[in-house]
Amino acid sequence: MSKSRELIISPKVSQAQLAKFLPQLEEEGIKMVYLDPKKLGKKKTKLRTVFPSSAANYVVLEKDGPKPKGKKIGRKFQILSNSDIENVLNIAKKGLDFVVIEVKDWKIIPLENIIAKLHKIHTKIFAIARTPEEVRKMFSILEVGVDGVIFSTSSINEVREVMVYLGTKSFDMKPAKITEIKEVGDGERVCVDTASMLHKGEGMLIGSRSNFLFLVHNESVGSSFTSPRPFRVNAGAVHCYTLSPDGSTNYLSEIETGSEVLILNSKGKARRATVGRSKIERRPMLMIKATVGGETGGIIAQDAETIRFVKSNGQLVSVTHLKKGDTVMVHSKPATGRHFGMEVSDEYILEK
Repeated sequence: MSKSRELIISPKVSQAQLAKFLPQLEEEGIKMVYLDPKKLGKKKTKLRTVFPSSAANYVVLEKDGPKPKGKKIGRKFQILSNSDIENVLNIAKKGLDFVVIEVKDWKIIPLENIIAKLHKIHTKIFAIARTPEEVRKMFSILEVGVDGVIFSTSSINEVREVMVYLGTKSFDMKPAKITEIKEVGDGERVCVDTASMLHKGEGMLIGSRSNFLFLVHNESVGSSFTSPRPFRVNAGAVHCYTLSPDGSTNYLSEIETGSEVLILNSKGKARRATVGRSKIERRPMLMIKATVGGETGGIIAQDAETIRFVKSNGQLVSVTHLKKGDTVMVHSKPATGRHFGMEVSDEYILEK
């Protein structure tokens, strides 16, 4: 594990867009930005800065620049060869608090060497990444990983995606009251088999509306007639939405081998999993509706004992044993429009 695992965002937005982007970063749990402190403006913020400026919290020095007192001091290095790695080590030993590492072509091997050399001293390693996938790799190199990744992006959805990569993303979960349960005949349901082992309490967010998603539990709990399938979520009908790691939604019918899905527990702690197989089969179905905070949502799921929701006390309840008035955990928020799965905040939409 890394010593700090700090995600540092380098905003690729205009000064005008910063006023909206920075509060969004704070909402997502970001604590540091690679940004000139002057661009933070006068509005109160908890964001710390990394930048070649004496006003930053983490000051990236020029080669011969003065060392301001009371600040974390570092240098930026571009790595092209082994001699560059030795140079990083020699300069870091002279008292740097951190180093910023940029690797052009080869990324893993140079960073492995740097981590191995700097791991035992108190110099933090901040690496530069350009994609969410690069962020994940840099945090996992040698299992130790770098201390921080400077990720350049203009997309809050990419930030959310990375937070899920790191296992630090959480979603607001609420207990919703069941208001209607109805048999609706046969339909096609989707079984999602992941390439990960799922634990008790974990499942996928599924629903007929994108703003009201039920926590459908995995099949790690067997029965007298079925063996446990701790990699499987019998998710729901083909039309249902599921929330993806980048914050977008997908129809269950779109999930296939290699897709990535969001796995959550009842507290809303999220992680991502890769889909190994998706099975669509015709089965008898149930329509279930629930309400919370003025919002009503529904789901159509297979009518079978192995499909379970999570109650507010953490206990599991099969859809075949649900009753009106029961409470189950959902992720719900005010409705917004969506365009190809991406949220559109100012579009009117009404789903029934």
